[in-house]
Amino acid sequence: MVAGEFDEGPEYTTFRRRGTTDWLLVLTLHGAGHFSGITTERGTVILVRPGTLHDYGTVGERWHFMYAHLHPKPEWLPLLDWPEVAPGILRLQLTAVEKIADYLRDAARYQLFPLPQAEQLSVNSLEAALLWCDTQNPNAARIDDRLLRVIELIDQDLKAPLDLPDLARAASLSVSRFAHLFREQLGVTPQQFVERRRIDAAARLLELTTRPIASVAAEVGFTDPLYFSTRFRRHTGTSPTAYRRR
Repeated sequence: MVAGEFDEGPEYTTFRRRGTTDWLLVLTLHGAGHFSGITTERGTVILVRPGTLHDYGTVGERWHFMYAHLHPKPEWLPLLDWPEVAPGILRLQLTAVEKIADYLRDAARYQLFPLPQAEQLSVNSLEAALLWCDTQNPNAARIDDRLLRVIELIDQDLKAPLDLPDLARAASLSVSRFAHLFREQLGVTPQQFVERRRIDAAARLLELTTRPIASVAAEVGFTDPLYFSTRFRRHTGTSPTAYRRR
């Protein structure tokens, strides 16, 4: 995860034609901005799903906001079931603005701490912010426990085959019912979810290790390095080699 705070003027704008490989959370503190035509003012928090094409920028003279890019833990997924106001773009209107902003600031601050526990402190602060957001979520819906069990299974061993029949069996559901329920509650197919998890894990390995590309591919469940490179480019817009160099 990466968290921070921006206070931008009228010229600020960003366009992502491929979206991002992670979730993006943005909480407006002062002024106003827009997300793909959706206005966000003080107390508005926007959540953008991975892979969602979007643009955003300042509306008026100033946009002061907190942000966090995150790869959610499986147990966080129920906290991300917000009302959808556009394809892939979710929104809440908060009253506990400063409390949530303080947790997001802590998440950003702990990232700079020279402590071995800093990363976990940052993650814990982000989780607290999401929990407070959930207290003001009109949906307040839970993901089916059978799907959470499957997601945990996926994260435990990305090298496993993880094909659709095996995942459905783990959920004690028929293949068709499992696939329908998964897409209904998580917004993607089981196969898309597995691939995104594998690509995210590969990106971390490319950033944090010097392992050969083929080794990284095998570690996250791709037996063919060439196919891995093709799918990695599809998700990130760049090759594994270029991603590591950048």
